[in-house]
Amino acid sequence: MNDPKTPQYSPLRTHLGRTVLITGAGQGIGAALAAGFLARGAAVGLLDIAPAHLSLRAAELNKAGARLAAAVADVADHAAVTQAVGRLSETLGATFDVVVCNAGISPKHEGRGVTMQDMDPAEWTRVVDVNLNGTFNVVHATVPQMIATGYGRIITIASVAGRTYFRHVGAHYAASKAAVIGFTKHLAGELGPHGITVNALAPGRIVTPLIHSVSQEVNDQVAAATPLGRLGEPEEVAEVALFLTSDAARFVTGQVIDVAGGWLMT
Repeated sequence: MNDPKTPQYSPLRTHLGRTVLITGAGQGIGAALAAGFLARGAAVGLLDIAPAHLSLRAAELNKAGARLAAAVADVADHAAVTQAVGRLSETLGATFDVVVCNAGISPKHEGRGVTMQDMDPAEWTRVVDVNLNGTFNVVHATVPQMIATGYGRIITIASVAGRTYFRHVGAHYAASKAAVIGFTKHLAGELGPHGITVNALAPGRIVTPLIHSVSQEVNDQVAAATPLGRLGEPEEVAEVALFLTSDAARFVTGQVIDVAGGWLMT
């Protein structure tokens, strides 16, 4: 009997024939996204800054004989992203019609987010470069072909920290994720006439390597404050992205969907 807390992927081939780009694909939510899209028949391009994580994930997923390609790039580097997208597209033999901008960082110092007044300006710049500018760079590299084909699905990964105060992150992370939400809504209006939908997911505390940047006590506190009484699983975020990029959600755009177990209700 399956553990009810462990989501199981449906065998439905809802993304058959689609080509998907996932950033931050080496672990956590990105890895769950890759597995989910592959299970639903898509060809998937993996992009990550960490070669070791990327190689391990690609090797695991390739065991199923999937249509898969991987490339190393820093999403904050526009030229590197453009080149990586080109290489992945060439390897997969198709342009990307689904993009999930998942790569992001949230620096901690001794298990805590640094206060704004103590923040190194270089750290602020790096977080904004990855979380916000990285999202722009990936979309900027892939949207032209979506416009050309008249079809596209874009998912950005925001955070509940971009919607309200969350004391366990820094101001740079909160500001960058709030900006991602604004970017998403604007883009939905701009790209809607071209047949492209753009939606954001705002996860709460999800069980990924990032949760180990703070103490277990903090994670327990967040779980206790969540109406469902636990942290989320990467697959639970992936499932929502899979729905929003399927034909079932073709009339849904410009939305911010919390995947946070009810932690934030507005």
